[in-house]
Amino acid sequence: MKRHLNTLFVTLEGAWLRKDGAAVEIRHEGQTKLRVPLHNLEGIACFGWDTGASAALMAACAEAGVSLSFHTPHGKFLAAVNGFTPGNILLRREQYRRADDEPASLAIAANLVAAKIANSRTVLLRAARDHGEKNSEGAAALREAADFLARRIVLAGRCGSLDSLRGVEGDSAAAYFAAFPHLMTHGDPELAMKGRSRRPPLDPVNALLSFLYALLMHDCRSALESCGLDSQCGFLHRDRPGRPSLALDLMEEFRPFLADRVALTLMNRRQIGPGDFARQESGAYALKEDSRKAVLTAWQERKQEEINHPFLDEKTTVGLLPHLQARLLARHLRGDLDAYPAFLAR
Repeated sequence: MKRHLNTLFVTLEGAWLRKDGAAVEIRHEGQTKLRVPLHNLEGIACFGWDTGASAALMAACAEAGVSLSFHTPHGKFLAAVNGFTPGNILLRREQYRRADDEPASLAIAANLVAAKIANSRTVLLRAARDHGEKNSEGAAALREAADFLARRIVLAGRCGSLDSLRGVEGDSAAAYFAAFPHLMTHGDPELAMKGRSRRPPLDPVNALLSFLYALLMHDCRSALESCGLDSQCGFLHRDRPGRPSLALDLMEEFRPFLADRVALTLMNRRQIGPGDFARQESGAYALKEDSRKAVLTAWQERKQEEINHPFLDEKTTVGLLPHLQARLLARHLRGDLDAYPAFLAR
């Protein structure tokens, strides 16, 4: 088992990252704010419009296998610095062959989508049990959505094309997010969700979800690159310049289990409230800097929790799940596994 490595999140606007021996040093306004050995890191994610890094640090990160990525303040991916891919060319050739073959792509994508729907259903059912008799109307709505998702899981395995599979995934996502307000028990009308909106997020809940999805995408991209896969060549998400399609594929099964549950915990425990968001002139909402730090802390704490991997039947931390799934996908592409065993939460 690979030991759990950390991701360093830099949210300080105007920060400058530089190499200092075998460590990364973060400076701001002429002062050193933090110094971390590179061998303790798996990735560095920078959030802000005015955050930079030296060429020497970029080279050191590439050599050490540390992913260095840059994002907007609200989490949109901008760019990443990576070194030579350690994986062999045969694995990538097989990945490209499968991506160009629709039936082969569909076999992998169907497992990803079915797992995403199943994990979404688990979130709904868990919340329905927690509601009990205190909110019978909310519990009924959650169970109704869960029943709809159960039928869509079956349909995902019967799709004859990627387009029909995307239709099933879209219908499932719409039903899930229609029920999402019933998952929020904080009772604050200012944290109401007005449907799913992404570019830009038009309410605080969507801003929080988008930020967490950006963190998840960073972790999935790093996991894929670390085991030799091309994060831009996907099976469900098709090729588009600058889009990490395979990372978007891999993160589907983790959206409800990891990102959504962190968001719900933060809101329902009132660790994040309306005052943690700023509304921009465009109408978009974004987390304030101090609030981003609180979210990042919760994210890292969640990644340290231990679970039993359902396929490997081994104890692991939540943060290692994308790495384990990336390696299972690579084993499937090499022919060691008959099918890709997507992650199913319990």
